[in-house]
Amino acid sequence: MRMTSLIFAAAALLAAPMAAEARQTPQQQLDKLLAGRVAGKPVDCIDTITNRDSTVIDKTAIVYGSGRTIYVNRPKYPEQLRDDDVLVTRLTSTRLCSVDTVSLHDRTGGWYRGFVGLSEFVPYTKVALADRP
Repeated sequence: MRMTSLIFAAAALLAAPMAAEARQTPQQQLDKLLAGRVAGKPVDCIDTITNRDSTVIDKTAIVYGSGRTIYVNRPKYPEQLRDDDVLVTRLTSTRLCSVDTVSLHDRTGGWYRGFVGLSEFVPYTKVALADRP
């Protein structure tokens, strides 16, 4: 009995940081991704070969890429975005552009939920330690 209580207590301690992260607002989640990065001049298109990764920030934005530079797209009507959506994009080239749309599909059922129209992509680049104040 005592061992079971210890296991539940340990599980609760491990789950606490995850619960705190789940309570973050979408803007706080985005701010966390952008920490230590500086915004650049918005661009109309990004290369899909080097920016395959995407993260949906609930009702806020889609973040493309990983590594030193990531791109934030705040689509038209972002309230359609859910962080558990599967994004389906039909490309006509190797670039994803601000005139493209992204279909939203439910992750569990796979059904079509709607779409969002993309806007400009804002690059955020990590600041080198030597460049920080």
